[in-house]
Order: sequence, then structure tokens, then C-alpha cells
Amino acid sequence: MRALVYHGPGHTSWDTVPDPVIEEATDAVVRVDATTVCGSDLHIRRGDFPEVKPGTVLGHEAVGEVVEAGGEVHHLSPGDQVIVSSVSACGDCAECREARYGQCRGGGGWILGSLINGTHAELVRVPFADHSTTRRPCDLRLDDAVLLAELLPTAYEVGVRNGHVGPGDTVVVVGAGPVGLATAVVSRLYSPRRVIVVDLSGARLEAAARVGADAAESPGKVIADLAEGPGADVAIEASGDPDGFVLCTRAVRSGGHIANIGTHGKPATLHLESLWRKNVTISMGQVDTSSTPWLLELVRFGQLPVSALVTHTLGLDHMEDAYEVFGHVAGTGALKVVLHRE
Repeated sequence: MRALVYHGPGHTSWDTVPDPVIEEATDAVVRVDATTVCGSDLHIRRGDFPEVKPGTVLGHEAVGEVVEAGGEVHHLSPGDQVIVSSVSACGDCAECREARYGQCRGGGGWILGSLINGTHAELVRVPFADHSTTRRPCDLRLDDAVLLAELLPTAYEVGVRNGHVGPGDTVVVVGAGPVGLATAVVSRLYSPRRVIVVDLSGARLEAAARVGADAAESPGKVIADLAEGPGADVAIEASGDPDGFVLCTRAVRSGGHIANIGTHGKPATLHLESLWRKNVTISMGQVDTSSTPWLLELVRFGQLPVSALVTHTLGLDHMEDAYEVFGHVAGTGALKVVLHRE
């Protein structure tokens, strides 16, 4: 098969590699019909995750068809259409029994495209397949389904739910990339008073307005107004930049919540000298994808409009082009880049 292989910081190539095989009885092999590039993939290619070894196939989000299932896979059969979760779950450990799949101690967690070969390939081996996939209904579009592999659960679980977004809240999302915009969309489920998205990119602020943000502005004045006024009930860091986290600490009100979604490749300053007296709650974490079945039904029946988050579609053989498009958003305006089997 063909796959995108990591060769060390700054180096990947679309190579011919051996087809994946069933290694454990709980594995399945899935033909990749659609996959997408995540900001974490860009971090890996830059060398920000040293645990990813050269020779690893990248990618951790996919939708496809089961082509083979191990003897201990009880809920899937060849021909089934599935969403492959970005997080693998053994289903047996204490963390999995409490739906904390991102913290799985039984060999799961975020391993696809990190510790084992991932989804930027024609085929992928999915460990713990019964617990690490969700059946895709035939009426759910591929481009919408692939957003459920990681993006939408991350926006909901790590941003909206951890941030305790509620009716009447003022919500500030710092960073108008795909996960920030998805957070703005998902937060609408909880009837906030205002959703404000801040970013430095004019193109991404335009995208924020298109997906329904009440305000989409550069951070200067809006953050200053919040800091000097009542403040935001919930500030969600979705940029992955240390300055973005500092902006959240300035914007949040006393007694408010800061939910960190962004993947940080370098340290961020925590100003405890000014935060401790504000009774601020700060949360962060690895997505669990336990919410995928629920979010799937909302997308399927039109209650969560997310199609606008996909801005580019390419053939699977154009994987390296997809990284370039997604990695240079100032020129391309890319949000989610989805690759389809040709």
C-alpha cells in the first residue's frame, strides 16, 4: 500500500510500505476512504513529539470500510462502514470503564500515527476495534463523518464541556483554526449569550463569522474590553500558542473557566500572581471521543452544521500537498483538508 511515512523532523514521503496485518485478535484492518490532517500532525512533522519514531505512518483520523477483523472483534464484520477514532480504547482498564479513553492504560490512548502506524495510508490497522470505531450510517457524508474522528469530540469534550459553557454565557474562543471554529459551533448547543472568536488572521475571522460567531475580531480591543469589563464566563484556548493562553487569562472573569484545547509545543506562562485571587478554574486534557455517538446523531440530523469546516478536498495520493495546504493557511485559507480514496 501507499502511506505517508515520517523520516524525522521536517521530512515525510508518500511511500510504498507493507500492508497492515492483524497482530492481535482485537484488531481490525480498515480501508481508508477519507482522512484529514490535524494540527498535531504538523507538530509531529516539525519534530515536536520525539516519541514518534522515524518510519511511522502518520495520521489518526479516518473513515473507511472494514476489510478484515480479528477473532475477538465481536461487533464488526468485513464490509462495515466505520469512523476510526483518533483515540484507541482497550475497553477493560479502569480509565476505559469510566470513558476516559484518552488515558487508557491497556495499550490504547493516542497511539495511531504516534506510537503505531496511522491513517494517512490506504489501509490502517485499528487496535481494540470494537471500542475504537463507531459505525457510520450510510446517510452521513464522508466529509462530515471524518470530523467525528477527533475534531468535534475535542471541541465538545475538551472545550465546551470542560469549560462548563452554559445558557447566557459569554464565550471567548482564542484561535480560529478548525478546532476553535468547531468549538464555536458546538458551544451553540448550550445557548450562550455571545460567542466571540479572536484570531490574527483576517481569513479565519471571516470563517468564524460564516460559522455563526457573534463577533470575530483581532485580539487587541476585544480582550482589553473584557479584561476591563465583566469578563468572559468561559475562555477557550484553541490556538496552541503561549500568547493565546495569556489572552485567555486576561479575558476570563472572576469565577470563570479557562479550557485549554490547543496543542502546545513550548511552555506557556501561568500568571498565578494575578489569577489566584480570581477563583478561576483551568482545565485541559486529551480527548476521549466518548461523545462521538451523540455528536454523530446531531450532525446526521442537521442540529450541528459543520460542513463549512471542510475547505479543501484532495485525492489520497496528494497527501504531501495536503500538508502544505494545511500548513500554510495564510495563503490557502484552509480549515479542514480532507483526502478521499480515488
